[in-house]
Amino acid sequence: MTLFAGALPGRDTPIATSETHAVSGASLHPPFAAGHDVIVLGMGCYWGVERLFWQLPGVSVTAAGYAGGQTPNPTYEEACSGRTGHAETVQVVYDLAIISLDTLLKTFWENHDPTQGNRQGNDVGSQYRSVILTTTDAQHVAAEQSAAAFQQRLSGAGRGDITTEIKPLERFYYAEGYHQQYLAKDPRGYCGLKGTGVSCAIG
Repeated sequence: MTLFAGALPGRDTPIATSETHAVSGASLHPPFAAGHDVIVLGMGCYWGVERLFWQLPGVSVTAAGYAGGQTPNPTYEEACSGRTGHAETVQVVYDLAIISLDTLLKTFWENHDPTQGNRQGNDVGSQYRSVILTTTDAQHVAAEQSAAAFQQRLSGAGRGDITTEIKPLERFYYAEGYHQQYLAKDPRGYCGLKGTGVSCAIG
């Protein structure tokens, strides 16, 4: 793996995390049930993002973590330094028979501002950038098409250009256990999710 200049070296051993989902009791780790797909999404601070998706019918498992960068097995503090290349992300495991990828993408686009670059609201840094990390070719095509469709809506509303990264997932690293399903453990905790108010014409 080639690290960008100044990237933290990370570690060979995964950091300690939860084994089961605090809300559903399902395993956070693969293998997942047959008929399920996985997509990894970044929309700013992962606490609110994870709650947003675990509440959707058909989403079986969610997990907070780091992806899209270079440092192996980063800690939260390392990711927050901006020197890992990773974004705060949520791994979403969904049942294809119950929820469509279009519904997931519509939820993604409408619940944050994908035009802000390396920030979401008051959360500033590359770790808060907007990302879609795909695990299948079909996901990648659908993500690109949904971005184009939403850009038309945003432009019509006088908003800026989408900065969301769309690329294949290389590796998802689980965040520390205390971050998993954080807003189920502390319902009054911080959630920075805020959409643009523009609706997405998919799903």
